[in-house]
Amino acid sequence: MNCTAEAPAAWDPAFADADDRLLSADQDVVRGQHCFVKGLIEIPVIGSDEVFSWGGWVSLSRESFSLPSDLWERPGRETEEPYFGRLTTDLPVYPRTTLSLKTHVHTRPVGERPYVELEPSDHLLAIEQRTGISLGRVRDRASTVLHAGDGEQR
Repeated sequence: MNCTAEAPAAWDPAFADADDRLLSADQDVVRGQHCFVKGLIEIPVIGSDEVFSWGGWVSLSRESFSLPSDLWERPGRETEEPYFGRLTTDLPVYPRTTLSLKTHVHTRPVGERPYVELEPSDHLLAIEQRTGISLGRVRDRASTVLHAGDGEQR
């Protein structure tokens, strides 16, 4: 199961018509300087080969954004080193905000969203990514998100 955010938390509808803005399903640049990439925060499901995924946006420095952007359609891009970033998607099912959690974005083969690895911390999301969650917890998370809307998070 995958619950996803349609845009970074920093996104504002006023940006929609800006000349210096790009929003695609996987990348966002605001005012030519704030760069974001969409990736998957995968959480293993205990006792299963399945994963639960949050689709979230990560802010990258302009330098870190440039290379993966240049390689976006190039086969072999997955050999690049991960890029440091900060999570810019707030997942309200967690008691503490998920905004600004430190991450490493791992590029995958063309056509696949990057993998977002959270740096180890005491945040419940980071703990779940490291240790996994039960199928019951997956159902609870999915139910909460689906009842809050259509599965799309901001």
